[in-house]
Amino acid sequence: MIASGVTVSDICKTTYEEIKKDKKYRYVVFFIKDEKQIDVEVVGPRDAAYDAFLEDLQKGGSGECRYGLFDFEYTHQCQGTSEASKKQKLFLMLWCPDTAKVKKKMLYSSSFDALKKSLVGVQKYIQATDASEAAMDAVEEKLRATDRN
Repeated sequence: MIASGVTVSDICKTTYEEIKKDKKYRYVVFFIKDEKQIDVEVVGPRDAAYDAFLEDLQKGGSGECRYGLFDFEYTHQCQGTSEASKKQKLFLMLWCPDTAKVKKKMLYSSSFDALKKSLVGVQKYIQATDASEAAMDAVEEKLRATDRN
């Protein structure tokens, strides 16, 4: 895939660190500004629910793509033990609905790598084209698949 030439703004990296290290926010939604730079569109408070993340991710409407980073928490039951441990995983989602224009989808897809390289330590990358792929259950299943029993 050809790189799009889109750059990642410093605020994206700063906000990512605030989520990863400081646990300041629950999520951040990124967008491509003027087809030139990935920028922060909205951040979600630490107590925000996954539904709020999806709402912000899709706020642009059915023709818009976005990137979303979410600090996902769930409980993991290790095999052979009765205790469950809390797990946290950062995932980065490329939201490109089927209804978005081809040019927009190509721009977001080809710029995804630049964002991935800037945000070091993300545990999972997810591409979603409709609500079922972005749903909490589907995402949790993908994150759990990376757990060791």
